[in-house]
Amino acid sequence: MSTYPHYLERLQAATRKYWDKPALNTIGGESLTYAEMATAIARFHIIFEKAGFKKGDKIALNANNGARWGFAYLAVNTYETVIVPILADFTPESVMGLVNHSDSVALFTNANRWKKMDPEKMPNLKVVFDVDNWNVLLCRDEKIADAVAHWDELFAAKYPNGFGPDDVVFPTNNWDDLSTINYTSGSTGDPKGVMLTYRNFSANVDYSQRNVPAGDKMVSMLPMAHMYGLVIEFIYPLCNGTSIYWLGKAPTPATLMKAFAEVKPYLLVTVPLVMEKIYKSKIKPMLEKPAIKFALKVPGLNNVIYKKIREGLLAAFGGNVQEFIMGGAALNPEVERVFKKIKFPYLVGYGMTEACPLLAYEHWTKYVAGSCGKCVDVAEVRIDSDDPQHVVGEIQARGENIMIGYYKNEEATANAFTDDGWLRTGDLGIIDAEGNIFIRGRSKNMILGASGQNIYPEELEAVVNNQPFVLESVVVDRGGKLVALVFPDEQAIATSLLDAEAKAEIPENIRLGANRQLPSYSQIAKVELMDKPFEKTPKMSIRRFLYK
Repeated sequence: MSTYPHYLERLQAATRKYWDKPALNTIGGESLTYAEMATAIARFHIIFEKAGFKKGDKIALNANNGARWGFAYLAVNTYETVIVPILADFTPESVMGLVNHSDSVALFTNANRWKKMDPEKMPNLKVVFDVDNWNVLLCRDEKIADAVAHWDELFAAKYPNGFGPDDVVFPTNNWDDLSTINYTSGSTGDPKGVMLTYRNFSANVDYSQRNVPAGDKMVSMLPMAHMYGLVIEFIYPLCNGTSIYWLGKAPTPATLMKAFAEVKPYLLVTVPLVMEKIYKSKIKPMLEKPAIKFALKVPGLNNVIYKKIREGLLAAFGGNVQEFIMGGAALNPEVERVFKKIKFPYLVGYGMTEACPLLAYEHWTKYVAGSCGKCVDVAEVRIDSDDPQHVVGEIQARGENIMIGYYKNEEATANAFTDDGWLRTGDLGIIDAEGNIFIRGRSKNMILGASGQNIYPEELEAVVNNQPFVLESVVVDRGGKLVALVFPDEQAIATSLLDAEAKAEIPENIRLGANRQLPSYSQIAKVELMDKPFEKTPKMSIRRFLYK
């Protein structure tokens, strides 16, 4: 038995304590209190029971972020059926493929998504629910149809005295049972469904509750079917009694800022790309004004300016954010230097789906720039290197939060672990004497230089991205020459007053500027401008494999 509480025990306690408080909210739409959430969960458990769903049966969820997504997840998860969250961005073909691969017997989805799917291609499905209104979109089982038709009577019969806080009882004798299958890819190839147990979730929820700030309200922006958003923006705060708010639509700068102003969240979970854009559009132009440049050289006055910048930024996010957690990629070093100077409460963490997802974190007041924090205390991390502090090696992990394997994929599971049972992350890095982890890149991205040096394209891209007129870049190896593919900041170019000749010289100026900061063995041979942004994963990482 673990020394920390089961996360469903925490959720049960929070639900009883915060009975009348809003729990799941779609901004501009529906709001469910903890009481309404628990009641709806209990209603669905009756249908699951009448359907004959057993512990371990799989139920898929492919829907838009929102209050109903959160409810559907919990209805399945608290019944001890295995939840299979599928990213909303996946194509109908991918969704159908993953419903089949996971052996799902039921599906929660949106009616407009369901119209694009073919029921005949998912023969194992017994029922499909519309998350937006709880209607039945498909029913192949008379028992389920009968139960749905008599839903209110069945509920009244089970709870003749009404449904109250004491009726909320979630199962907790299931630590090492399968809770969730989370697919890391929607491709038609060999899908990898990460198998996560109730223990995996409980470990990271416990760590988060002890280390990450707690608060009243949270704006959830990340995809819920991705582990980063699921645990840090939903499960851990909900177990605290936090009210979760979803945008209910695709995030734009305008809708986000409006949401922050309305909700005033205590925590913001995002990706570096978002904060880098804010830096380039809001902070950098201000710091480059001649009067500000001069004032920053005056002791005392510089701190006043930095404080004003910090307060202005925090106000834009609602004024209550205690900490900005970034993950999924490294933060641009120039942005990081300025954030440190203005004492902005940020940190970069580290995780992966296979770790449910947390592997490293550090409170912003102790966070070391360039790192991704220290290993969470529910796990251990090691570097596969003779000198982990100085020589780069693969980051490997084991602990209470590590997956039990990939669903129906024994080969991938075997390849994911070392002979002595450590998870191979595929990331390369070092770890300093204080335990701070510094990621150098992905092992599959590493380029071997002509003289045998290991070149990490992520480090080169950080330098390229700091050059004028660069929004983002990918460095590739072409026959031993390093080429930087650059998506330019077209707005900055348009307002730069450069003539046609100067604009034509931008690629070469980017190359020369970057090479002045790079060692001889990793010099950029050529810069190519891209005419559209790089394709990205749901967590906003560039799909590097598409670029050669």
